Amino acid sequence: MRVFTYTIEQEYDGVKLEQYLRSVHGYSGRIIIALKKKPEYVQYNGVHIRMVDPVFAGGIVQIQLEDQPHIPPNPDLKVEIVYEDDDVIVFDKPSGMPVHPSRNHALDTLGNYFSAHCIQTGQELIFRPVTRLDADTTGLCVVAKNALSCSKLSGKVNKEYIALVSSRCQTVEAAALLEEEGTIDAPLARVGGTAIKRCVDFEHGKQAVTHFKVLNRGEKYSLVKVWTETGRTHQIRVHFSYIGHPLAGDSLYGGDMSDFSGHALHCAKVSFLHPTMHNKVYLCSNINNYTTYIV
Repeated sequence: MRVFTYTIEQEYDGVKLEQYLRSVHGYSGRIIIALKKKPEYVQYNGVHIRMVDPVFAGGIVQIQLEDQPHIPPNPDLKVEIVYEDDDVIVFDKPSGMPVHPSRNHALDTLGNYFSAHCIQTGQELIFRPVTRLDADTTGLCVVAKNALSCSKLSGKVNKEYIALVSSRCQTVEAAALLEEEGTIDAPLARVGGTAIKRCVDFEHGKQAVTHFKVLNRGEKYSLVKVWTETGRTHQIRVHFSYIGHPLAGDSLYGGDMSDFSGHALHCAKVSFLHPTMHNKVYLCSNINNYTTYIV
């Protein structure tokens, strides 16, 4: 149970409670609907208040948000926790671990570890990942610990990746080296007949923009910093394959498999405005030692 307490400022004197919660504190329509079903969770100066009732300067609003866990725990999993408070938890996800449970991954996901962690720490929370990573992508994954934090963080977490890509272009005879920096602006769409694979499709795809800068270059691989303007499925992997420099270990998109069994992509940094404390949070991950492959 997470309890939020707000003191009504003079400028919101006489405003309806729903308008106050939405405009001032970022409550979503889904949260408002859930609260209407739990009137005992909405209090004004110690008594229940409806969403259509006005609030006045100096009044105290208290909101309770409740979760019911539904993902089975697995305490045998090991995941580093980089940051945690009452509203947010950030994991450093290992390779080979999916974020969400599925038919083929019922007990070996980040969600299963999250449930185990909650039991160990006496918390009852729904798993709400704000940022998502492919199973083989390592690094920072931000999870909201309540519905309000999830609503306020969704789409507002800045991420910076480190990737190991082919130094020489795989699609031209000249095998040109990857440029020092650049932007890949190419729309992405699902490959017909598949549930997973994506491709560049200028006619039917959705806008996708990826920026990169080479940090270190070798004959076989280059280490690049990557950040995106959009968050399409497999965006970084597809974009680097599209320009002829696929990620090392990326079998789905033509990467060299001689050194990696999964694609070499790591979420190294995240930053976000904290949903309740309103300070900027900057977090860094331990970067995988890809530099040993820059020879």
